[in-house]
This record gives sequence, C-alpha cells and structure tokens, in this order.
Amino acid sequence: MPDDVRNVIVIGSGPAGFTAALYTARADLEPLVLKGLEAGGQLMLTTEVENYPGFADGIMGPELMDQMEKQAQRFGAEILAVHVTEVDLSSRPFLVKAGDQAWRAKTLIIATGATARWLGIPGEEKLRGRGVSACATCDGFFFRDRELLVVGGGDTAMEEASFLTKFASKVTIVHRRDAFRASKVMQDRVFANEKIEVLWNTVLDEIVGDDAVTGAVARDVVTGETRTIAADGVFMAIGHDPTTALFRDQLPVDDDGYLVVHEPSTETGVPGVFAAGDVTDHTYRQAVTAAGQGCKAAIDAERLLTEEAE
Repeated sequence: MPDDVRNVIVIGSGPAGFTAALYTARADLEPLVLKGLEAGGQLMLTTEVENYPGFADGIMGPELMDQMEKQAQRFGAEILAVHVTEVDLSSRPFLVKAGDQAWRAKTLIIATGATARWLGIPGEEKLRGRGVSACATCDGFFFRDRELLVVGGGDTAMEEASFLTKFASKVTIVHRRDAFRASKVMQDRVFANEKIEVLWNTVLDEIVGDDAVTGAVARDVVTGETRTIAADGVFMAIGHDPTTALFRDQLPVDDDGYLVVHEPSTETGVPGVFAAGDVTDHTYRQAVTAAGQGCKAAIDAERLLTEEAE
C-alpha cells in the first residue's frame, strides 16, 4: 500500500483536467496531475482556436494547452507524464497506479476526455487540422464559401451539416446506408436545406490533398464504383468514445459509456470521486465547457475536503 496520500489526484490533461488542477492548486491542495503520455486532449489535434474566450486573435490548440499546464504548475500542481493503468475506488483513500508507480487520493477528479471516431483511411491523419475535422462548431468558421463533406447518418451528422451551411457554399453528407438513423426532426431540417446534398450508400476510401484537403475518393457500396469528389474540408460525425475503460466497473456510466454525474455538481456514484469535461459530456464537447466543469470539480473536491477536516 503506497504511503503517498494526496489530497487531490487529477487524471487527464485537457481543459477540464488543467482547470481542475489550477483551482485545487490555488486552494493549497497540492494536486497531482497524471496527464497521460499524449497529454492535452483533443485541442492538441486542433490548429487555431478562435472560440476560447480571452484570445481575440485566436491561439493554437497546443499552445493553449501548454499555457494551461504552466498556469497550474505556477500555483503548485505536480504534473507527471504517466499513463494510469489501474484505479481502485472501493475504499478511500483511492488507489491509483501508473505501471509500477502508485499513489492514494483523498479525492479523485477524472478528466480523461473522449476521442472522436475516425475512419482510418489514407490521408485522414495527415490532413487532420488541415481540412479534416471532427468538430463543426470548432472549425466551421474557417470554411466560408467552401464545399464540404460530412460523414455520418445520425443526429450529430445532421446537426453538423446544418451548422456548416452557415459558412459553406455546399455541404454533402456521405452516408454508407440508404437511410439516416437520425431523428425525424433532424432529417427534415437537412432535407429542407438547399445547401445540403446526400450521397447514399457511399463511403470514403481516401482523403486527398498535399498541404490541405482538396477532395475525397468516394465509393458506392452497391455498385463498387469510385470517384473523386472535390471538397475543401471533411468533417467526421460518426461519434465519440469516452475514455472510461478504467472506471466502467466501478462508476455509473450511461448507455454510451460516459460517466454519470449528479448535476449540477460533478459528483459520481462514489463519494470523493468527481468527473469533468468530455468524459461526462456528449452534448457540448467544447473546451470552454470542459474548463468550466473542471472548475466545478475542483470546488466540489475542495468543499468535501474542508467539510471532512472540520
């Protein structure tokens, strides 16, 4: 059993994790942040961020994460680049392991985020952030008067396509089946939009472009025929996967695997364990909402520790 007992351990390092670290550090709780080996969350895959408050000229995603990390460190957060491999929430203080390292935590803040699902086709990873995106509200503004592709057939795809028509000259939804699985109201909105076309029974085999997206190779799944479609951007709307594998047997999750919190707090089903950011959120998934929830989790943890110390 490790002797190293921390007031707060934060697992994760996106806007939620670093904000939680900042607030708990300023409260003199000396948080330990286990940020993972690929730290910074989904903003590390983003080029310019223009919708985070306080940056009138925008800021690069990785730079924003670097600034958040340094700000938390400035107030005393200890940040380690290790990947958590095991947690035991059966008793407090909770056990957290990263390989052969182990700690105990009086309170735990989970901010492990979620990852967008990708197609895994040629050109996709190379052009990510240069025309390939999984967030219309993050990147749609950059595609004014451009032609775009949206991949998917659920409510998210309908919502992303509709949103992108505010900027794009044309949006084509690429769907592998002959009918959408989205709700009727979302489908009706898409079908009524003159800027949106639909390619049924179609998948993308490749995204084309050198320094930026210029098009995609589309294949008809019925006939097998392929053709190259000109496009300036490709938006993936095929879902997200919350990073909750470590916790699913110990904390309540919803049908999609996201951690359930007792809103308006960030409390989970285990007292002393809090969750913040995209690991709990399949609705908004924005850096600013994640940061806000990280703040809430820090305050929730601080209040619990204060109550127990009285």
